[in-house]
Amino acid sequence: MATILPENQINQELNSSVHQFFREQKLGTLLNQSNIRKEAGISPVLLVQFIFSLVLQKKNLYRTLESGREPEAPAKDAVYRLLNNATYNWRKFLL
Repeated sequence: MATILPENQINQELNSSVHQFFREQKLGTLLNQSNIRKEAGISPVLLVQFIFSLVLQKKNLYRTLESGREPEAPAKDAVYRLLNNATYNWRKFLL
């Protein structure tokens, strides 16, 4: 049980640094300019931050959502809707 607390603290520090990075680089504005806007549910900025933090933590989306350890995690459908929407200009966002 003692190993869970430091890992949780490291994850919280990583999430706060990811949030700070998104704010400093104004990635929310870039998402908006790339036509990636909120249609329903959670904002795209929060979804991209969640996916980005999963990549940095080397975690799997399915396992994370299945475990239920992160209560603020978005639903699987929201993430898939974000990634599969044809109207979003991902090339513009990435360039």
